[in-house]
Amino acid sequence: QVQLVESGGGLVQAGGSLRLSCAVSGRTFSTGGMGWFRQAPGKEREFAAAINWRRGNTYYADSVKGRFTISRDTAKNTVYLQMNSLKPEDTAVYYCAAGAYYCSAYGCYGRAAQYDFWGQGTQVTVSS
Repeated sequence: QVQLVESGGGLVQAGGSLRLSCAVSGRTFSTGGMGWFRQAPGKEREFAAAINWRRGNTYYADSVKGRFTISRDTAKNTVYLQMNSLKPEDTAVYYCAAGAYYCSAYGCYGRAAQYDFWGQGTQVTVSS
């Protein structure tokens, strides 16, 4: 059974940084992609970033571009989201997801329906 476990969330002041991790167990992914989505209270879940597992191509939502960096460690089967210059509007539950086997462009990686497996989420709170 595939499990995705996020960690690294917490409370940080505006302008600060956090690094989220997503450890994948139960399966080794060699194709497809890993994504980070987020959901703020009262809002829809939205795409933040994604990475192609094999090639390492990255994709970002405009709202996080230049501040967030997604990376992966294939040996550890782990994906990271480095978040810098955090803003109060980044406050949300962050979820990692695996799948997107047929994606090759931003529009595909950004759709939650492309992902088969999801983590339980980790809370990120940015105070002003």
